[in-house]
Amino acid sequence: MTEPETGTRTDAVSVYLVDDHSMFRTGVRAELTGRPEIQIIGEAGSVGDAVEGIRETRPQVVLLDVHMPDGGGLQVLRHLQNGGDAADRADDGPRFLGLSVSDDPTDVISLIRGGARGYVTKNISGQELVDSILRVHSGDAVFSPRLAGYVLDAFTVGPPDVPDIPPTDASEPVPLPADADQSVLSTLTPREKEVLRLLARGYTYREMAERLFISVKTVETHVSNVLRKTQQTNRHSLSRWVSDNRLG
Repeated sequence: MTEPETGTRTDAVSVYLVDDHSMFRTGVRAELTGRPEIQIIGEAGSVGDAVEGIRETRPQVVLLDVHMPDGGGLQVLRHLQNGGDAADRADDGPRFLGLSVSDDPTDVISLIRGGARGYVTKNISGQELVDSILRVHSGDAVFSPRLAGYVLDAFTVGPPDVPDIPPTDASEPVPLPADADQSVLSTLTPREKEVLRLLARGYTYREMAERLFISVKTVETHVSNVLRKTQQTNRHSLSRWVSDNRLG
């Protein structure tokens, strides 16, 4: 296990890297070094070292490889969530992003079900990795384009048993324009349309949950359904779709 680095910048997202290939860790570190928005504060090449290092350094984002000789990213998640203290499981604890050469649906779904917030493959560019880290840190779910469908299919469920609450005058939604893509909009439930409107206004998942009186997890489910139905891969592409259809 690499010793934690000192001099952590308070204005940068702290990142811990977990991968059993030292050359890959060196490459990621070289790619991210010097980027003011990111700081790698530690790294590990095994499950045991990763769990110990993450608990010690308290990073904001953990990059997790899926396959390692002693269990891989899923075992790291299980150790931290089942055997750690409350801080490991708290909302302000580390967020986990899968970073792997594997694009097998089983690997992707297993890691997400284990608690990871996203999953990207190792062929992404350095800037794409930076963007993914920042988005996961901000609360977004992030996936490489071809992997998003696996996750959306696996987690798609029916509308939750939560009654819709009519908006107050202060939160009256922007009406959907007549020239919007009605073929797509007609497939959205009333709650999904409300989530779409709030996404267009730039609300975070937590803000949407508070506004709609539902849980963050339920918001994530609605967003996943909206992504699937609009055939978008992430929140950023959905925002462009919203803009193109003049919904924002």
